[in-house]
This record gives sequence, C-alpha cells and structure tokens, in this order.
Amino acid sequence: MNGKGATTWLNWTQYADHGPDESVLGPVAGRRVLDLGSGSGSNLAHLVTLGAAGQGVDVAPARELVARERWGDLPGLEFRTADATAFLTETDETFDVVLSIFGAVWFVDPDTLLPLIRSRMAPDGILAFSHLPPGGQGLKSAGAGLRHDRTPDQWRRILTGYGFSDVCVSLIDPPEGRAVGTMLVRAVTI
Repeated sequence: MNGKGATTWLNWTQYADHGPDESVLGPVAGRRVLDLGSGSGSNLAHLVTLGAAGQGVDVAPARELVARERWGDLPGLEFRTADATAFLTETDETFDVVLSIFGAVWFVDPDTLLPLIRSRMAPDGILAFSHLPPGGQGLKSAGAGLRHDRTPDQWRRILTGYGFSDVCVSLIDPPEGRAVGTMLVRAVTI
C-alpha cells in the first residue's frame, strides 16, 4: 500500500507518493495501453485495475518475472521481455496510450524510437513519459546505452516532427529535502 492506503497507483516520479496521477493520460477504461520499460509492472497494473488492457515490455527478463509473479493473475495484463524497438517493429497491435516512466524513451534514440511508437498508436492516442530533467544527470552511460536528455523545447520540436501535437512538458519539483525533480512529457497523435 502507498501512503494514501491504495493497493495500486501510478507514479511518474522517482519518489513514492509524489507527483500527478493517471489523470495525465485521460480516461483509460476500455483503452489499450503499452508500457515501454514496464519494470515490476506496478504502474501498468494500476491502469488495468481502472479498466485498461495493458501490455508491458521490458528489456530485462528478471523484470518480466517479477511483474508476472506480482500481477500475473490480473486479467487484461500481459508482460513481455523485449527491446522496445524490436517489439514495436514486430507487433501489429495498435495502442491508445503509450507510456514510458524512466523507461525506453529515456534510453533509446528518439529518432529511432518515436517513429516506431507513432506507427503503433491509434488516432488521438496519448504518449506520456517521464525522466530526470535535462542536465539532472547529463548524457551518461546507463547500462543499455545513453540517457537521452532533452530540454522542453527540444522535446516539443522532436515530437511535433514525428506527428504528435498538443505537446505539454512540465517539470515536477522534488519533494522537500530532495534535490532532483522529474520531467513529464505528454503528447497526442495527430
């Protein structure tokens, strides 16, 4: 349970019980949701409890195992071990919502990943992702590759160039006593 007593919740930031909730995505009931970098599956499981159908993709087999052990009984929820670009290239599924919380959007070159995401999204679909603010960690090695920090203006330009509109970039201040906030980006497919 979180601090509010909920058994599932969505967390855009790196801090427990901090930041906005799933309302960033609009209504999710009846929508197909893809989580790129689904980790333990908790964020996606929360959306499924609200009526979404969810597909979680993570490059780490151990993360899929943890997600299946914890959330495997939840109907409408699937997990798969795959590289985000390979999954998007191979699937023929279309998604209404794509999210990436400290996930693939931060680690995969946007010029490679964003056209693939866009090609798998339904009209008026929502893409939302979060990561540290630009310069929070710089462009550093991160195991599977580099972190792709972008400024708010850069994200607006890049996303618009790949067929997204209504791009909103916000910086979420950290909780008291913490130094680093979170960047949250939301865009709609044209």
